Amino acid sequence: MKINWGTAIVIAFVLFISFIMYFVINMSTNKKYNHDLVTADYYQQELQYQEDINKEENTNAKNYQLALKPTSEGLLLSFPKQTDAKKIKGKVFLYRPSNEQLDFEISISLSNHNLLIPDKRLLDGRWNIKVYWTYNEEEFLFKKKLTY
Repeated sequence: MKINWGTAIVIAFVLFISFIMYFVINMSTNKKYNHDLVTADYYQQELQYQEDINKEENTNAKNYQLALKPTSEGLLLSFPKQTDAKKIKGKVFLYRPSNEQLDFEISISLSNHNLLIPDKRLLDGRWNIKVYWTYNEEEFLFKKKLTY
């Protein structure tokens, strides 16, 4: 049987389309390739974005920058020394871009100016940290991307 060039082109197109369809179906049905949004409440966070900008500007205006220092016990978060540690309230969010199950939140309750995030909660790799905190009825925000 002899195949002419028109039949060969049709066969090539069918094989190419089959090849592409295999990868589309494989990617959309395989649980290994998760296509969820980065965070569950992505749209709510986008609406809150301007408020976050205002809190960050307030942090910079008051010069209330936080310091992060890795230690053998975990990650040490130091609040500004010019504040009264007992008046600081808020939450620390640690977000792992590669795995949603590793995300967690810690409430801020200080007796001194340091907060320790335990080493057992942090796996090696990339983390995004957001610290929402209030002091004297003013709201502040600290954001940082780090590799632990």
